[in-house]
Amino acid sequence: MAEAADIQGTPSPALRWLRRTGALVAGAPLLVGLLQLPAAPSAQATPHTAPSAEKAGTGTRTVSVSIDSLSPGVPTDGDTVTVSGSVTNTGKQAVTDAYVDLRVGPKLGTRSDVDDAAERTGYVSGADGVPVGDSYSQDFTKLTPGVAQRFSISVPADELDLGGSGVYQLGVALSGETAAQPWETVLGFQRTFLPWQPGGADARTKTTVLWPLVSTVRMTAETDANEQQTPVFLNDDLAAEIAPGGRLERMVALGKDLDVTWVIDPDLLASVDAMTRTYEVRDGGRATTPGTHQAVAKQWLAQVQKAVQGEEVVALPFADPDLASLAHNGTDATGSLSRLKEATDVVANTVGPILHVKPTTDFAWPVDGAIDPSIVKVATSAGADKVITRSDSLEETAGLPYTPSAARPIGGGTTAVVADARLSTAFEGDLTKASANSLAVQKFLAQSLMLNLQSDQQRSIVVAPQRMPSASQARAMAEALTALQGGGWSEMQNLTDAAEAKPDPGATTKVPSASQYPSSLRKRELPRTAFEEIAATQDKLDNFKVILSDPSRVVTPFGLAMNREMSTSWRDRATEATSFRNGVENYLEDLSDQVTLIQKSETKLSGRSATIPVTVQNNLVQPVDNLVLRLTSTSPTRLEIGGDVYAEQPVSVSGGHSQSVKFDTSANANGRVTVIAQLYTEDGQAYGTPVTFDVKVTEITATVMLVIGGGVLLLVLAGFRMYTQRKRAAQGPGEDGPDPADTGTDADPDAGTDARTEAGTGPDTRTDAGAAPEHQERSGAPHSEESGTRPGAPDPQQPSDPTPDTAAESADPSATGERVDR
Repeated sequence: MAEAADIQGTPSPALRWLRRTGALVAGAPLLVGLLQLPAAPSAQATPHTAPSAEKAGTGTRTVSVSIDSLSPGVPTDGDTVTVSGSVTNTGKQAVTDAYVDLRVGPKLGTRSDVDDAAERTGYVSGADGVPVGDSYSQDFTKLTPGVAQRFSISVPADELDLGGSGVYQLGVALSGETAAQPWETVLGFQRTFLPWQPGGADARTKTTVLWPLVSTVRMTAETDANEQQTPVFLNDDLAAEIAPGGRLERMVALGKDLDVTWVIDPDLLASVDAMTRTYEVRDGGRATTPGTHQAVAKQWLAQVQKAVQGEEVVALPFADPDLASLAHNGTDATGSLSRLKEATDVVANTVGPILHVKPTTDFAWPVDGAIDPSIVKVATSAGADKVITRSDSLEETAGLPYTPSAARPIGGGTTAVVADARLSTAFEGDLTKASANSLAVQKFLAQSLMLNLQSDQQRSIVVAPQRMPSASQARAMAEALTALQGGGWSEMQNLTDAAEAKPDPGATTKVPSASQYPSSLRKRELPRTAFEEIAATQDKLDNFKVILSDPSRVVTPFGLAMNREMSTSWRDRATEATSFRNGVENYLEDLSDQVTLIQKSETKLSGRSATIPVTVQNNLVQPVDNLVLRLTSTSPTRLEIGGDVYAEQPVSVSGGHSQSVKFDTSANANGRVTVIAQLYTEDGQAYGTPVTFDVKVTEITATVMLVIGGGVLLLVLAGFRMYTQRKRAAQGPGEDGPDPADTGTDADPDAGTDARTEAGTGPDTRTDAGAAPEHQERSGAPHSEESGTRPGAPDPQQPSDPTPDTAAESADPSATGERVDR
């Protein structure tokens, strides 16, 4: 460490100068001898020219030098520049008499010079400048292999001997000796950039920086089977992104203090808003567990609401559809462009109510800003009239010596907003290490200043970084923008103003052809089959929603899910994208199958006509209607349904209930007939799976009918005879029978005989030992009010009474065994 080196003893500048001079003198004979040998690689040659030195553990890459911070990133007169970092001996031999110093290189002339310097490795004598001075260095007595030691060097900006405004290369060199190379040489070198703008620029660049809040798809189309429609998430990863220290939490926390244009995916807001209430999370399969991050979701949304107040908010279409994939592979799929339009229309009902701001929706942002005519056409089909592209797609062909303003008219009333490729890609890659972070920041600032120095005319420049920066990338972006806002050559503006700025007349306005679209991006697009599957799901949804009493409960979540299926976030995640699409379609089919016909076993008909019931089951929460049940006979010559081949009846079933629908049938012949039951929507589309069952018909022949008819007739006649006999029996005792209490009655003997004869009772009211039991029972039957007579009343005389067919007989009781003539 630097402090350790100081404790071990740091020589004064004078002593260090004497030591280095002595080493040079002592090494002079050796140098003379070396000059007489065959040419050998220079100790200060680059690794490309001295590979043998690198293998021996010597050369300019023997020690790794990292610049972890440069403060301030944009110094001005009177500032003190502090460079901090670490040095690590990557060789196998210890480095002795080592020290680090600062070296200021020449002012860079072009933006390409900045790129070249950033890519160059190793120390190049002459090109990498000269030491600032011995007073601004730090010594290390010994660098042990593999051990990192810190350094920090501060120097007044005035001591850097900088000239006019521009970008200067600033390097940190590690010099020392090894056993194999016992003379002082540069063993490690790292360069960065120092933007220098001592006074305000004559024309400041207007800079627009997009600050994206975009994430991957999280919500499914599924909801719990309840009235609240509790949403279901694929996983709980979004909670980690919005929690303190998470990627999206860092984006908001860092962006709130910056003058940026917020670019937001409404799906992200909708997902986090759903997390503020009850939600479910899949546990890896179809089962779910309750979500528990409501507090985190509420806190993050509150932070976003506060951060965007007073700032421009650009809302992308819902779920950030992949415009390039749609243009190249999806336009032939039915409804794809309509889906994009719906994704744009839903923005107003998402962003506004959640953030309490009115978003701008007239910008389209293809992946990496790469465009061709088909992408522009699709991007503007949903209402956007401004397309965010990038300068490595809409390249300059007029040979302008400067970077033109972002706005370009490209025809059809469409404006291309061309982001600067160098500035937009400055924060890609792994920036978790402090050295990578520092270099990215300084390179961004250097490119921005170089751009401003290209022309005295004021220009509008747009920076469109990657859609989903990591937390470390966001930190580097925020650090660079903070320094930029304090610089003297740039001022911030929002995206709308940049798009409306006066276009440069010499800038390119021709959209590149489809053949110029990068193949690397085309390989990552959603395939054609993806859009075909989305169209198939839409067809099933259209067929399902017509039977629902409240279609919005299904149409809304599935519509949003199909927007998510077209998301840009599926790039490089083909397996996950396919799984999501299949999940949406399968869930829709599961819901549709909740309205179904109950299976039937064989039905038997034993008559010419019968009723066949068919049951419709509705396991949905809501009622269903607008359905028609059709029952069809496959053999109408044997079995007719409703007097025809088939019959239909409308169906309405309450949620969670079933309903039986009955059909009248008529049989014409015996045998087995297959019958098909099928549900249809009112527009004639088949719904669900048909149910097929057999009906066994037994034919009724004429002979059988005659036998059955004869039997029925005999039963009727027998019943009629029994009825008349009982009626007469009931009337007989009341007409002429002797009072059981008085056997000496004076009743008319002829009348009594007639009455007994018609009633079929016996010769008198006494019980003869030889009389039949039937006669005994009937002769003693009591009278009732239903007979129309009373005990002791005179015999009724009706005109219809029959004429007696026997002679008058004595009224005396018959002797035992006497036969009564009839």
